[in-house]
Amino acid sequence: MTGTSDGGTTGGAPGGAEPGLGLAEEALAAAARVVPEGSPVVMVNLLRYREVADYGGSPAPAGGPVTAGASGRAAYADGYLPAFAAVAAQAGVELEVLYYGQVHAALVAPPAERWDDVVLVRYPSLAGFRRIVGSPAYAQQADAHRLAALADWRLVATSPLAPPS
Repeated sequence: MTGTSDGGTTGGAPGGAEPGLGLAEEALAAAARVVPEGSPVVMVNLLRYREVADYGGSPAPAGGPVTAGASGRAAYADGYLPAFAAVAAQAGVELEVLYYGQVHAALVAPPAERWDDVVLVRYPSLAGFRRIVGSPAYAQQADAHRLAALADWRLVATSPLAPPS
């Protein structure tokens, strides 16, 4: 993973990428210190898409599934998600999408906070997730689509708890 002055990112950021969309190595390392080693982790993704995908002034990658002028949602669904799944398979990490849903209303949130979709993904471990996002394949095949697609993003690592009795 490569770090930058905007908090660090995996891969390179297109010219239009907003600061804060990257995965900071420091944040991943901090998570590794508190997430139980070898235990499943569920990543909560809050996504806000760009109206039009922004590949930094360049067209979408040639021969790829995203067409010029595509929406951020299309770049995420058609570019990022398949590329991420392929990189996960290459890394030998079996992931499970537990939930992928469109946000209709935020009932308890600051007035300006807005999200388009929520995605919950289960990984066998945080180490598996780190293998994916730290790989050269992720930087080459997936990250440009994520950065082009998203105007804002939150990624929260969680561990399952037993329901209270």
